[in-house]
Amino acid sequence: MKLDTSLKSRREVLFFCLCPLTCLTATTETCVWSVHIPLLQQDISVSTSLTFEIQTNPVQCPPLGLESLKVKDHQLRASSYKRRGLGPHRGRLNIQSGIEDGDIYDGGWCAQHRDKNQWLEVDAQRPTRFTGVILQGRSSIWSWNVVHSYKVQFSNDSLVWTTSMNGSREAVFEGNQDTETPVLALFHSSTVARYIRINPQTWYQNGTQGDVCLRAEVLGCALPDPNNIYAWQTEPTDSRDQLDFRHHNYKEMRKVSVHEACPDITRIYSIGKSYTGLKLYVMEISDNPGKHELGEPEFRYVAGMHGNEVLGRELLLNLMQFMCQEYKRGDQRIVRLVTETRIHLLPSMNPDGYEVAFRKGSELAGWALGRYSHEGIDMNHNFADLNSGMWTAVELETDRSKLINHYFPIPEQYTSEQVASETRAVIDWMQNIPFVLGANLHGGELVVTYPYDMTRDWAPREHTPTADESFFRWLATAYASTNQVMSNPDRRPCHNKDFLRYNNIINGADWHNVPGSMNDFSYLHTNCFEVTVELSCDKFPHASELPVEWENNRESLLVYMEQVHRGLKGVIRDKETEAGVADAVIKVDDIDHHIRSVADGDYWRLLNPGEYRVTVSAEGYVPSSRTCQVMYDHYPTICDFRLAKVPEQRRTDALGKGRRLSTDLQLKLRQLRLLNIFLSLWFNIFFITWCSFCTLWSSYSHRDHKTLGVLGAWLQCD
Repeated sequence: MKLDTSLKSRREVLFFCLCPLTCLTATTETCVWSVHIPLLQQDISVSTSLTFEIQTNPVQCPPLGLESLKVKDHQLRASSYKRRGLGPHRGRLNIQSGIEDGDIYDGGWCAQHRDKNQWLEVDAQRPTRFTGVILQGRSSIWSWNVVHSYKVQFSNDSLVWTTSMNGSREAVFEGNQDTETPVLALFHSSTVARYIRINPQTWYQNGTQGDVCLRAEVLGCALPDPNNIYAWQTEPTDSRDQLDFRHHNYKEMRKVSVHEACPDITRIYSIGKSYTGLKLYVMEISDNPGKHELGEPEFRYVAGMHGNEVLGRELLLNLMQFMCQEYKRGDQRIVRLVTETRIHLLPSMNPDGYEVAFRKGSELAGWALGRYSHEGIDMNHNFADLNSGMWTAVELETDRSKLINHYFPIPEQYTSEQVASETRAVIDWMQNIPFVLGANLHGGELVVTYPYDMTRDWAPREHTPTADESFFRWLATAYASTNQVMSNPDRRPCHNKDFLRYNNIINGADWHNVPGSMNDFSYLHTNCFEVTVELSCDKFPHASELPVEWENNRESLLVYMEQVHRGLKGVIRDKETEAGVADAVIKVDDIDHHIRSVADGDYWRLLNPGEYRVTVSAEGYVPSSRTCQVMYDHYPTICDFRLAKVPEQRRTDALGKGRRLSTDLQLKLRQLRLLNIFLSLWFNIFFITWCSFCTLWSSYSHRDHKTLGVLGAWLQCD
């Protein structure tokens, strides 16, 4: 479209409204442009508006990114606000408030005045085709504030505003009836502009105390900006990896064709079923899938424990594809991981919850829809609480040598409690495979937490470290420091806690009390160390954001897997037969947490660099100790042990197998029997002598009762 414009400078300028085809896909288009025109002697800025109608089908645009923080705080303005904690920067969809009203982390934008002149403004910073708004009430456990209806206005310069129309009348959109359910309003006609305002019309009055409060997301398609000469400064929206970046429901997840592309290094298996019968699929990646190899550690990633926290699910599906592609290309880093590690990826622990959230969609699932299992169970609190029994035993037992510090048994009453079928399946999985390291992928924050997750005295929050605190901090740091978003010093907090102050890692119990967590259960019941990774502020990112999220987390996912090769590893063998000794206890001095060898006698002890005194003991064997040095290398230090059986045990084993005893063993057994005879004879002689002495003492005690009687009583000869 060509337009002639007369200028008071007596020059006529011919310019174009550059509306690309992506802009011309709604019933009515309003293109509002600010065109900068260089003239021969001076520059003049000209603004104009063009309106034309196109009869086509509307196109669904993605969110601008209020929830994901892609929209920065400085892009949000408001007519007024009650206080800093209720400023426009808090008017983001699904933002969560702190425990107390009145702090700087409140749950929405609230206007200072209660009238129809209040607004929340978003600056898209470039021409954008706006198609809709999603509204939500204020997040608060103390207040109830919702907007029932609102209008929407557009502008290109934030000075002249045009109201969204419904035919010849100003459109009024339906808002919220509760504080948590997101409500989508699609415009009757999409509008191209730079600025958009949400203008509340009615709200919950609460007598005369009802405030104008809301949380919002804006849907819009960014258009090419002819005035943007700094396009290279625009944040990337894509990935260099050619992966399947979209949300996969259960059926689509089953069709991910990684195994067909890499059959030699992958295996798909199921560890059980959800309540509704959906299988819990695991992808194994290894150079020898289906088999535990001696000395090769087992690693796991688990995602989707909360069904509406979906980013971990998609990241694991992307990780499968990426490792397959890079292995085939010969990437030595990936080849080393595949050949030296047995990797297990469980992308969806709660498929029932995911399907519920998926049907609603990325922006409409809210904060909790799909979080729980089909039975309403929060799996993050559904594992056996082994912490309480451990701490109770510590308080009651005076002899610390009798306390156990690992492989705590599952309490009998746990089996009678409400345990999700998905939780039971994962527990069986953890017991059947000797995992060394793992991570549990969540969403809704940006932080890595490490055990313990449960506070000792049921406090709301309290730093509660394990015996391996230093190594857990290293694990958490390994992920957080390589994550592109977490490691950004300029990022803003997601909700109500600034984890930048903690370098984006925190002891789980120091954040909030989580009894029955998978991390604590894994540490106390098995050999596996596990952390929780909160991947993003947005629990259910839009599909358009998945490529960037992959870029943010790709290096972190790989670096964390590589940590399984830190510390010590070795094989516990029988000194005589060279057979592996299973269930041997590996103790490290000054660390009050032991691990055990697995079926073939191999073990892995995750440790930071340093020198350690290690003692190995097993039933029927003489304990053995040695000093092992952990280096800073990628590879673990080999620290093997050969245990000698206790002679009596060797005799029992030999006779049980019908073998003749060796001369050396016969000599040792003869010496042991002679020693027992000698000790028995010495004890009998001592006992007879003592009794004779006591009898003699009693016969003479009447001579000096005052002195000898007291001494005799003390010697217990009476």
